[in-house]
Amino acid sequence: QVQVVESGGGSVQPGESLRLSCVGRGVTFTPQNMAWYRQRPGEQRELVARLWKNDVINYADSVKGRFTISRPALFTADLQMNSLKPEDTAIYYCNIQNYRNFPSIENFWGQGIQVTVSS
Repeated sequence: QVQVVESGGGSVQPGESLRLSCVGRGVTFTPQNMAWYRQRPGEQRELVARLWKNDVINYADSVKGRFTISRPALFTADLQMNSLKPEDTAIYYCNIQNYRNFPSIENFWGQGIQVTVSS
């Protein structure tokens, strides 16, 4: 019933910016957090940024000072990506977590969107 829909992304040159948007449809709970992950070819999926219910934010060291996660509305998470580098090239995934059955954490994932940074 929960659908995680991502938008944005595309291909840009180094130094340029992109904004990713995520909206959770059919969400009947208050997410404990929403996050953006990314996966580079041949690599493990890694956390990029996580926005908690209490507005605490965690960023990967590789994106600190360049990326900003925000919650413009309920069940949404935007990722503003500035000063993009070629190493930011990846498929980006939006994640929503439900803690209703904690310590069992329920995850909902988007389909992933491509971000390509190249000259």
